Amino acid sequence: MSAKICVAGSVNLDLVVRCGHLPVAGETVLGNGFAKYPGGKGANQALAARRLGADVSLIACVGKDEEADQALALLKADGVDLSMCRATEDAPTGVALIAVEPGGDNQIVVASGANACLSVDDLPDRIEGALIGQLETPLPVLDAALERCPGLSCVNLAPAIDVPDSLLGRIDVIAVNETEGAIYGLDRLHRSGGMTALTLGARGAVLLSDGQEIARAVPPHVEAVDATGAGDTFVAALTVALVEGAEPGKALDFACRAGALSTLTRGAQTSFPRRTDVDRMPSGAPHG
Repeated sequence: MSAKICVAGSVNLDLVVRCGHLPVAGETVLGNGFAKYPGGKGANQALAARRLGADVSLIACVGKDEEADQALALLKADGVDLSMCRATEDAPTGVALIAVEPGGDNQIVVASGANACLSVDDLPDRIEGALIGQLETPLPVLDAALERCPGLSCVNLAPAIDVPDSLLGRIDVIAVNETEGAIYGLDRLHRSGGMTALTLGARGAVLLSDGQEIARAVPPHVEAVDATGAGDTFVAALTVALVEGAEPGKALDFACRAGALSTLTRGAQTSFPRRTDVDRMPSGAPHG
């Protein structure tokens, strides 16, 4: 039986320009490539979980525009339930303006658009299955979603913003990278009472409970092309594995393998691996 997961979060269209170097203030730089990719952490995590075999629904808000059609295209194609994704005339679909230089460094400006219109009224009275959330939509929506979810909750505390302790205390699994962990303070996250999944880039990830390390995983070595979306893949994979009943160490290993595989293709959603690919990937071994 598939894991049942509800994602409450953002939907964006990423507008990506590749350029020789990133501009400084007041400078105009000519780009040498342009592409549009579906994005937004909510949509990313929903699609990643779906491709890993979960039964996924997405609670989100988009504009009534062409950008919404492009942003939702892959979710529709893969069978994510979008019946709770509302279209509004009050704001356009969210977009991210991204400049990328050859070494992979980037500059990103996000216009939240319709994501900021997501409200508590968009939530069902009860969220069935597990919940995945992030911080690209209003905090009151996430707080209410956590209250209405009796199952497992996993929240990616990104982007790093001020979050009340009362909200942290509702979360079963907090997911942060090293930068976010430093901003929030790991001691504070440990005091929330749940588990903390800390990603370490190419060094893998650790799972902590009550300030103690309970699991550690090292990702397989891959020749990464684009790390965009790897963190979202990790969060989705960790949640799927835990909902399926995997013990923490195996769940963390599964998430690291999925995250590594997602770096092999450009773009975020276009790179998310299928379950069969993750299952075939050895732990900590070179891909292929």
